[in-house]
Amino acid sequence: MESIEIRSPAFNDHTMIPAEYSHQDGDTPPPLEWRDVPENVAELALICEDPDAPSGTFTHWLVAAIPPDTNGIAADQEPKAATSGRNDYGKPGYGGPHPPIGETHRYFFRLYGLSEPSGLTEGFTADELRATIQEKAVASGTLVGTFGR
Repeated sequence: MESIEIRSPAFNDHTMIPAEYSHQDGDTPPPLEWRDVPENVAELALICEDPDAPSGTFTHWLVAAIPPDTNGIAADQEPKAATSGRNDYGKPGYGGPHPPIGETHRYFFRLYGLSEPSGLTEGFTADELRATIQEKAVASGTLVGTFGR
């Protein structure tokens, strides 16, 4: 699988995500930037998950149908022309970090390049996106942020 470089101007890899992008401060999506998307990518898909959640992996953000010629997402924005999935808060779009008090969790922002359009529709689930990634991913990149309260 080819690599996509993904980063954020708001935090570095394996460092603390600023509180303004947390669940308690309004669920503002953090800015993300990427590069090196291979030419054979037809669509980008994004998933943000917390594998440290007490009840198992918690999904914070699902986005599909991101045009492959985009190079990022501005802060407080959902990607233009994209399709939002339902996070584990039960809502579409981004739901920020909110670990139990006293714990610091990791948040994996994974960007995938798909070889063909996903066909996912508004409100899709993490399992539906994972199945699509399994079948169609040709490139990926990961950015990890941490958050504690």
